[in-house]
Order: sequence, then C-alpha cells, then structure tokens
Amino acid sequence: MAALTRLQHNLAERIIEMMREDGMGPGARLNESSTAKRLNVSRTPVRAAFQHLADRGIVRRHPNRGVELVLPPVPAGDPAPDAADVVELAMVQLARDRESGVLPDEFSEQEAMRRYRLGRPEIQRFLARLAELDMIERKPGYGWRFRHPARDGSVRDELYRFRILIEPMAMVEPGFRLDAAWIAAMRDRHREALSQPWRESSAIGFFEMNADFHEGLAAASGNRFIYSAVKRQNELRRLSNYDWAFGFERVTVNSLEHLEMLDFLERGEREVASLLMRRHLERASQLRRSDGRD
Repeated sequence: MAALTRLQHNLAERIIEMMREDGMGPGARLNESSTAKRLNVSRTPVRAAFQHLADRGIVRRHPNRGVELVLPPVPAGDPAPDAADVVELAMVQLARDRESGVLPDEFSEQEAMRRYRLGRPEIQRFLARLAELDMIERKPGYGWRFRHPARDGSVRDELYRFRILIEPMAMVEPGFRLDAAWIAAMRDRHREALSQPWRESSAIGFFEMNADFHEGLAAASGNRFIYSAVKRQNELRRLSNYDWAFGFERVTVNSLEHLEMLDFLERGEREVASLLMRRHLERASQLRRSDGRD
C-alpha cells in the first residue's frame, strides 16, 4: 500500500471530524462524491482517505455501495485507540463469543474481519497473537480452528479441583527454589496492575500476569510434571478469563492474595504459602458469572 500523502492524511482526519459532528454511529453510510463535495476536494484523495480509514478498521468499504462506518468516531479530546488496543478488544470479544457458543470451532480470516471489524493489518496481528498463545491453529489449506473445545461448567469445576490438588503442593516440593529477581518482577507487575485504570481490554494483561504467576511457582517446584500440568490448564482457561466478568474488585483481591503468598515465600515459609494458595483457589472456584455462564 502506498504511503499516504499529507493531503490524504488530513482528509482522513477531517472525515472523522465530519462524522463526529454529524453524530454518525456504526452502520452509517458515506460515499466518495458527497464527501468530496462537502470537503471541497476531488474524489481521488477522498478515496485514498477512505482506504486509510478502512485499514485502521474505522470504516468498511462496499464496492459500488459506499463506505460503512464500523467504529464510532472518537470523541473530541480523546486519544484514538492504537492498533494494539483495537486487537486486544477484538480478542476480548472473541473470548466472549467463544464462551457463549456464538463462535464455531472453525472460522475464516474474512469472517473474523467482519465480526470484529478489523482492517487487514489488525487481523494479521489478531490471528498471529491468538496462534502465539496456542488458542488457534491454521487449518490445512484455508481457515483457522480453535485448539481447545469451548468449556462448560462441569469442566470448570473439575479444573479447579485439579488445581487445588496440585498447585498448593508445588510449593512444598523438596526441590522448590524461587529466584529473588522473579519475586521482585512479579511484585512490580502486580502493583502496576493495581495502579492502572481498568478497561475492558485490561482482562488480557491481567490474565497473562496471573498465568505467569502460577506457572512461575509451578516451575520453581522443580517438578516438570507439575509445571506441565499448570501450563496446560492455563491454556484451557485462557479464553474464559479474557471474557472477564468479575470487575476490578476481584482483580484487586486476586492481586493482593498473590502478593501475600510472595511475602511468605520470600521468608521461606512455604507451608503457609501453600495454605494460602489452597484458600486462593477455593475462593476463585466459587465465583460465578452474573450472566449464568462459568
């Protein structure tokens, strides 16, 4: 794709401002001719500006049927969402769709672009990130499929009972060794999470920090089978945790309980930390979504 000229870039910003002034929402339609006339320019730079907005996932182009607004214009004074945040919001929506049964086991790139309103650069980052996290894999030939089946309530309960059996015991394994630098880094990540404003896309970073905490303790056990089991169950629960439904209050409780365990582990009181881990998992297992899903 050719680089945008200054005129085309300015036009793209003027089109966003125009949509904002007109109170346009998702689904509203525009066309090159009327937009060019209103902005007193020719259709050629308007066409390039629309393409730029389509690449950003703000509009969707329909051959011979104009341009459809996909994302609402950002209110004046608010920063435009960057590509990373757009992708993470799409991942949260995918998790919600998958857990609710809306999304089938297999899907195409085009279907994902339409469903999550992503441009070409965003869909490539979106799919690459999901594949990197072992959530999806490419089908032979064409399309993508989920690596793990959608979960139901019975699977969730079994998973927590399994975690309660093995994760507390990891801390009292004879070979348990925890690096001081890892403890310090994990403390910093938890404190940063507690200090940041909560947004819908924050669920992804929160889960990955949570997963790193539990996997790190499992790895410190020195028992490869415990580590492998914890890593596997994190893969299984990734999507349901991206679709976070318990609010920042539960994030705070979770983080403070993690920090308390680190305090005892740093003092060498592994038995106490083991008991805290069991209590931590038992409390988490009792959480239920308000929408009836686990």
